[in-house]
Amino acid sequence: MQCVELNPMGNFDPWEQEKIDELLHQKIKESLTDQLVFENESVKLWDLRLLPGERLDFRRHNTNYGWVCTTGGLVITRYGNGKIDMIKLNQGDADYFENRGKNYINDLENIGEYAIVINILEYKTVEKKSNMHFSN
Repeated sequence: MQCVELNPMGNFDPWEQEKIDELLHQKIKESLTDQLVFENESVKLWDLRLLPGERLDFRRHNTNYGWVCTTGGLVITRYGNGKIDMIKLNQGDADYFENRGKNYINDLENIGEYAIVINILEYKTVEKKSNMHFSN
């Protein structure tokens, strides 16, 4: 994975007005993608597929998750703080993010020639049940 910063944090001058309006006036989605594949009490498995030119709207990240790119590709991501990155993904690239409670916002746009597929494993907050028993 290679990342190039196209625009620094705090600078919205080169942003398209449409993206600024979306960020400021639209409801930001809480789900990591639109395609939930599996869910249980501990995790959610998401499938993210973007065709060339396709974009995932701004999302708020408040959970920890790991991801793996199964195809490779080229994306642009815009962050809620103004930063814009271009990222070249290789097949098999993976990462893990600890975002619990951070209100991290970004979008993702496929600017490459081929479809991109990313599998995301989101970790839910799980309350631990006490197995302690007290007896006399």
